[in-house]
Formats: sequence, structure tokens, C-alpha cells
Amino acid sequence: MVYLYNKNTQQLLGEIDDNELQFLVDQMEEESTRDQDYSITKMEIAYFSQNGASPHLISLLNEALGEQQEVIILWSSSKI
Repeated sequence: MVYLYNKNTQQLLGEIDDNELQFLVDQMEEESTRDQDYSITKMEIAYFSQNGASPHLISLLNEALGEQQEVIILWSSSKI
């Protein structure tokens, strides 16, 4: 399992599986090979939905974003 967090608050958003993580890695631009955080907006979530993201991942990202314009998520293979 992989844990998703709100990078700014360190709040645990939920767990995703390895396939969902790979989807995120494949879809998002990484600044380095050690990059583990992503900026998420409604536009990204819509794009993910159209490109095969799991309903579970879409739900977690929508909950994380809420009414904000953007949320920075962080993934980790262990609990923070």
C-alpha cells in the first residue's frame, strides 16, 4: 500500500495501491527521480478520469481538493 497525504497539512488522505501510484507517476511531470509530490487541480482530476484512473483514486483526489483551486499531494510507502 501507498499512503497519500496533503503535503501542506500532513493529513492522511487515504491509501492507494501500486497500480494507482504508477498511474499518477505516469501522468504527472516529475522534477526528479525522487519526486513524490504532485500539484492536483480539477483539470488534472478530469484528465485522470478520462484516461483510466480508478474510481477510488479519483474519489481520493476530489476529497483532497475539496473547494480549493489546488492541493499538493505527497505519496509515501510508509506512514508519516
